[in-house]
Amino acid sequence: MNDFTIFTGNSNPVLAKKISDYLNKPLGSAKVKTFSDGEIQIEIHENVRSKDVFVVQSTCSPVNDNLVELLLMIDALKRSSTRRITAVIPYYGYARQDKKVAPRVPISAKMVADLLTTAGANRVITMDLHAGQIQGFFNIPVDNLYAAPVILAHIKNHYEDNFVMVSPDAGGAERARAFAKRLKADLAIVDKRRHEPNKAKAMAIIGDVKGKTAIILDDMVDTAGTLTEAANAIMGNGATEVHACCSHPVLSGPAVDRIADSALKSLIATDTIPLNSKAAACDKIKVLSIAELVGEAIIRSHKGDSVTSLFV
Repeated sequence: MNDFTIFTGNSNPVLAKKISDYLNKPLGSAKVKTFSDGEIQIEIHENVRSKDVFVVQSTCSPVNDNLVELLLMIDALKRSSTRRITAVIPYYGYARQDKKVAPRVPISAKMVADLLTTAGANRVITMDLHAGQIQGFFNIPVDNLYAAPVILAHIKNHYEDNFVMVSPDAGGAERARAFAKRLKADLAIVDKRRHEPNKAKAMAIIGDVKGKTAIILDDMVDTAGTLTEAANAIMGNGATEVHACCSHPVLSGPAVDRIADSALKSLIATDTIPLNSKAAACDKIKVLSIAELVGEAIIRSHKGDSVTSLFV
């Protein structure tokens, strides 16, 4: 275990510290700063020659700064003669732009994959990709982890038997169905129509939520428009209360105000993205840590053991 090292940028140092504590291994020494004009400056301050190196960096807000930090750290490590570089990206930004939804638009998720590969990453570890097929955008191995074990444990410990898992849209039905099967719960789906990015309107509930505790499950919550509309629609269909769970608390724009003013009793999120000060002060938002899950994936990746068996 002495021939691997963990580095981190500035996107989520708290999570990186929790991962290093779980591994009982200090974070590698590196300077990650900016010049006065905003250019990012990277210096690796320890010998990494022939080592297995893991760089923990979520590409969350400010997305472009954190992405360039990650790319430059990978380049610096590649030029330092490392044996292998694994980009550990708990939240993979630009994942929502994974196909052409209109003429003359980029497939940004693919371009970011190309950038990471060109920079020198040999492997990627990420969590709950917005679309699983993004793994195919890479020509290097990708381990897509799931926050499911952490969220399932929370649901089992905090909710009674009379609850229903709810997908906020048809696209998330498979995820919600998998949770419902594990928990032996019912399933419902919200019929949602989106007219433009970050704006959604919940239309109808498919399934029975009357008299039950509803738990909405999504991979990410951005502006919380979809989530709060779904919560209101569920309560309008007779649910006793509504909670929500997600992997990635993006929480941009009016998200926190919408959650605070909505029918939601709570939003359970993981720490793939650090909460901003406003979100951290919201009583409805609670955070679970995925540090042990990521740490275990790092150990297995380093040793050559199965990562998939974590989720069987």
